Parts: sequence; structure tokens; C-alpha cells
Amino acid sequence: RPYSAPLARPFITARRRVDTMLGVLVELELADGTVGHGSAGQSFGVTGESVESVLAVLNGPVKQALTDRPAAGLRGTAAAVADSCVGNFAAKAAADVALHDAWARTLGVPLAEALGGDATTVLRTDMTVSLDTPQRMADAAVEAVGDGFDVLKIKLGNDWRADLDRLRAVRDAAPDVRFRLDANQGWDVKAAIRVIRAIEDAGIPLELVEQPVGKHDLAGMAAVTAAVDVPVMADESVSSSRSALEIVERRAADLLNIKLAKCGGIEEALAIADIARAAGIECMVGAKMVPRISIEAAAHLAAAHSAITLVDLDSAEWIDDPDLGGGYALRGSEMHLHPGPGIGFAPWVTGERK
Repeated sequence: RPYSAPLARPFITARRRVDTMLGVLVELELADGTVGHGSAGQSFGVTGESVESVLAVLNGPVKQALTDRPAAGLRGTAAAVADSCVGNFAAKAAADVALHDAWARTLGVPLAEALGGDATTVLRTDMTVSLDTPQRMADAAVEAVGDGFDVLKIKLGNDWRADLDRLRAVRDAAPDVRFRLDANQGWDVKAAIRVIRAIEDAGIPLELVEQPVGKHDLAGMAAVTAAVDVPVMADESVSSSRSALEIVERRAADLLNIKLAKCGGIEEALAIADIARAAGIECMVGAKMVPRISIEAAAHLAAAHSAITLVDLDSAEWIDDPDLGGGYALRGSEMHLHPGPGIGFAPWVTGERK
């Protein structure tokens, strides 16, 4: 069913502004009555999907793939979802998460445990500071620190000179935190190298710089990676295990960001993490602006794979919707997974939670 909720504050990047969360909530029922849940967010700029397209895919080819074929176990059924149509990765991820949630519920364990991880793992997420004026970004940083976050993800990327002013303002307002920068493809190669080196020279503590150049410009990202000391993370460039392998082979980035909505679901996300582990590099699990269910699923993924050492899962904290609760508990920057089966959300009946 369609889902919408206002954001507590605008979410602004170099490529878009979001004031309202628009998405879809999914309920999947197995033959034995076990119910799993998933969700998807509308994102024209990332996956090119709308609420209407997600609903059409879920109620069309995905539903057909799930119901018009013999049972083939978890992986076979997940593969059927992945092969049901071309593209539409957010819609597929919503169904795939619901499928994995239901599977873990039949086992009676949290999804992280079903995937071979530890559901008692405490994850630490950052908090995003949206692209804005230097003063507003500084104010947002102070608020985040007051809420218990010691790592901030700073959105930059539309003007490298202005970006330096923004970062200096945030650093002055919150001098005791660590920073992750996300340019959202907003720089060219020369600007990326120039601004990252200037930040390094200024002694501002950076954990990483995310997607400094266009997602298809792997040669350019490799040039940035080779020219700076700060680790460079690929985000928009990572859409599948195939793209992850190409990034690793070309040494285009030091880190990979896995998002379920980009790669289509749990199995492909684990394949990306496997490639990273084999290459000796680490991964972050992140999420675009999506409903809380998707964030919980991504958190279980993060707790299930040793290559995933970084977490950027603050999206649901921007959504002003007390009715869509359940799942993880956030205490400052610490994410505590729900200890119950699956991903920990109560079933709905005709759209209403029991």
C-alpha cells in the first residue's frame, strides 16, 4: 500500500530536496500464514522509481513470480523476484526484504541471526547534516551532537569553495566529532582533489569522502582515490556485485556503500560484501530516504557480514511518523536490533497494525 509521511526537516543533497517521505509498504504471506514485511521509497534521482511504478511492479511481475511457480526455497524464490522484470530495484528490494523477513520468522530467529550474524551486535550510525548555508549546517551539527551522535555525515557538492566554508562552519560548531563527507556526485575530478586536499591541509578529521564524482566516471574516481589520503567510498557507482567487482578491479575506491534499494535485495547485497571481503576492503550499509522497515532490514544486513564495518542508517529518524514504529531502538548513535523473529515489525491487517 502507498505510504507517506512528512519529514521533521528538509533533506537536501547536491542532487535533490525531500520534504515528504513517499513510498510503499509491503506485506507478504507464506503458504503457512507467516507474514513478512518490506518497504520502498520513491526516488527519481537514485533508482528512477515512483510510488506508482513500485506498486505496478509489486502487483504485477513480482507477484506473478512469487505465486505462479513451484516453491524453490529462499534463494530460488529470491532469484525469481530478481528476474521478474528489468530494473525496478527498490520494488524488488521491498519484496525481497519481506521474503527474508518471513523466512527468518519461520525459523523463529532475528534476520541477522538467520543470515549467520549476531542480532545482539550494537551498530553505530552517523547523523546526516543536509546541504544548506554554513550557519544552518553548523546549527544542525550542534543539534546532532546534543542528540548523542559523534560521527556526522556532511552533505556537500554544488560549489567546492562554498563547500569549504560549510565544512569549516560545521567543524567550528562541533570540533569533537568525526566527519564523513558526501558529495553525491557533485564535483568533477579537479574540484574533488582540490577540496579534499584543502580539507586535509586544514587538519579537519575526515573518515571518508563518499562518491566525489559521477557514478559512471570510474576512471575519474580512481584518479581522486589515488591523489588523496582520505579514503574514498563508492556509493551511486555500486549497484550490483558486477559493478562492485569492477570498482575493486580498477581500484576506483577504498570503500563500498551497499544500499538494498540500489542492488535489489539481501542476496545481492551479501554478494557485494563477499567481493569486498575477498578484496580486503570494508563496506558501509546505507539507505536513501526510505520507511523504517527498510532501515531495520539494512541494520540486520550490517550485523550479518564481517566486511560491513560502517553504518549510515539515520534516514528513518528524519521521518515524522510515530505510527510506523517497531524494529530497532536508537539510543544516541547506537542501534539495537529488535530481538524478535525476522526484522521485528508487527503484522498489519488491511493496512492496520495488530
